[in-house]
Amino acid sequence: MIKTPFVAVDGIVKIFEGERFKGIVLIERKNPPLGLALPGGFVEIGERVEDALKREMKEEIGLEVTIDRLLGVYSDPNRDPRFHTVSLTFICSAYGEPQGGDDAKRAFIFKLEELPWEKLVFDHKEILMDFLK
Repeated sequence: MIKTPFVAVDGIVKIFEGERFKGIVLIERKNPPLGLALPGGFVEIGERVEDALKREMKEEIGLEVTIDRLLGVYSDPNRDPRFHTVSLTFICSAYGEPQGGDDAKRAFIFKLEELPWEKLVFDHKEILMDFLK
């Protein structure tokens, strides 16, 4: 049997109210590792990564998103303490108020200058640092 990493998607979801940028969405995780994270999840067999991203955003934060662009691919074998994952991280835009669902206990909008760096899990601090560059 061939072993490969699990493929995941993460979304940096920029929330807008009209033309005004309010911040980005972070979720409080229900399951270990506990802490705050970008919304996201695993790509299912037969699913395009872009479709997986849109499905995961709908499931975890209850919002329809528009994909702006791919930020990058994150594949450090130690990024997820459970197993090796490869995440395609997209920058997205959405309108509305995020609501926690599925693996997300709660969802929050954070202004960029108020990101809770010390509470981030996985490699999401590194991802958000790349986003801010």
